[in-house]
Amino acid sequence: MRDKFQEIISRYVPATTIDYCTYLWDTNTFSFKVSRARRSKLGDYRYNIIKNRHEVSVNGNLNKYAFLITYLHEVAHLTHFNKHKDNKSPHGTIWKKEFQKLMSPILKPDVFPNDLLAILIKHMQNPKASSQSDSQLVKALRKYDEESIQSQEYLENISVGDRFELNGKVFKKISIRRTRAVCLEEKSRRKYLIPQIAEVTGL
Repeated sequence: MRDKFQEIISRYVPATTIDYCTYLWDTNTFSFKVSRARRSKLGDYRYNIIKNRHEVSVNGNLNKYAFLITYLHEVAHLTHFNKHKDNKSPHGTIWKKEFQKLMSPILKPDVFPNDLLAILIKHMQNPKASSQSDSQLVKALRKYDEESIQSQEYLENISVGDRFELNGKVFKKISIRRTRAVCLEEKSRRKYLIPQIAEVTGL
């Protein structure tokens, strides 16, 4: 099983972190799965009561740096669960400390490029529930996506007044509020605050 895990993880993370990722798998004992792309999340942790096991999954379409960060994010949920099963703040202070502890050994230039490392160190001072909530980190990570992913269109590139499609619905971008945009959904005429980093299709 260990060899199989190492064979899988080696395809998705920086070579310098394969042993560390394997060590975390060895010491925490969990089922690991590389998932298809999920629009709502990059990874997932859950405790399967029926099978009595921890389960971690990470989207397989992520670049190696995003995959590594997401993997450690989810393992931090596992270690948090083991220590505080009754804690009802999955992204609270205790989880943040677990995540910071797991990230600390790899916040080095031999793992991350310097431009990304600087932004990631800042992010880890107070990590958010999702790396997707940190627009600076998202943009820094995007530079290391495959060209096909880099060519996708994002809401921040849609001009105010223009229309776009998101999740099968058509919107009009009305105004910008810091990292989000006020958008009007044409069918319902309801307004939504949508992150500027959302992937959209221009119309």
